[in-house]
Amino acid sequence: MVRKIVHLRWKQRLGPVQIAGQLAMPASTVHAVLTRCRINRLTHIDRATGEPIRRYEHDRPGAMLHVDVKKYGNIPDGGGWRYVGRAQGERHRRSTAHRTGARNTHYDPRIGTAFVHTVIDDHSRVAYAEIRDDETALTAVDVLQNAVAWFAERGITTERVLSDNGSAYKSHAWRDACHQLGIRPKKTRPYRPQTNGKVERFHRTMTDGWAKRRFYSSEHARRAALPAWLHHYNHHRPHTATKGQPPITRLTNVPGQYS
Repeated sequence: MVRKIVHLRWKQRLGPVQIAGQLAMPASTVHAVLTRCRINRLTHIDRATGEPIRRYEHDRPGAMLHVDVKKYGNIPDGGGWRYVGRAQGERHRRSTAHRTGARNTHYDPRIGTAFVHTVIDDHSRVAYAEIRDDETALTAVDVLQNAVAWFAERGITTERVLSDNGSAYKSHAWRDACHQLGIRPKKTRPYRPQTNGKVERFHRTMTDGWAKRRFYSSEHARRAALPAWLHHYNHHRPHTATKGQPPITRLTNVPGQYS
């Protein structure tokens, strides 16, 4: 009976009431079985396969770096609509576009996009990020080279790098750069962003803690605030994956580790 309950939960993602109806048993009993098997929450089950989510962590810093790009719309001069309202935000957007002369293909005002290239160490969760104006292969390669050098200064030797299947990461330039750096490039399974879940979760933290946390009067002000937030994330912010300690504590003999 337990196997039947688990099968219906994994393969059909049914709730306790629906499973109880099919098996002619109390819903409370079904819920107790699901809780005991630790599949009472659907967030514990992979949506694509129906199997329990398998979490992993490499045993040393540098064994795997996760890379990805997070895109944010640039903030117009005077502030964006989230803080000043849609009407005023639209006026700010048009005035900023008029100042810069930027237009899209329909000649509508355009203020552009900030492409935040992020690199996360799998073991320590120490993060590196750069804001660029595009996500081309040349830019991705340049960020990777900077990130590898930045991690090397902190005693981390990069062995592998995991990316999605974006065009920049499938390019020959990316492959050649990884070869020159002595890094083994790896790709996530198609349509499975969960494989790169650590960097995806970091993007959520970065959005809440930096990008949309407070009012910025311009895009320049928001970009200027990123280095300080990254330092706080790496050196001071408790992380659940590191037992409530900042990510930097998983490294040793790092200059300014406790500053």
